[in-house]
Amino acid sequence: MPEATKETIAVHAVVEMTTDSLQAIVRNAKAMAGRDQNGRYRVDTADKVGEMISRFLRQHDFEGFVENIDNYKA
Repeated sequence: MPEATKETIAVHAVVEMTTDSLQAIVRNAKAMAGRDQNGRYRVDTADKVGEMISRFLRQHDFEGFVENIDNYKA
């Protein structure tokens, strides 16, 4: 089934990532949003982290990864 037609749900989970990855997301989100008239950034970086992880999972076949039982072995 094409990704665009599949039902999705939001799952809140603890995800380990490097501090460099988090810093890059914050830096790039601020650069994309720019400053407002008061010099403040108006961007929800937590939402951006979730957006970036979700996009990565879609683009790199997370569904196929979790279907493979061998990926559950430590």
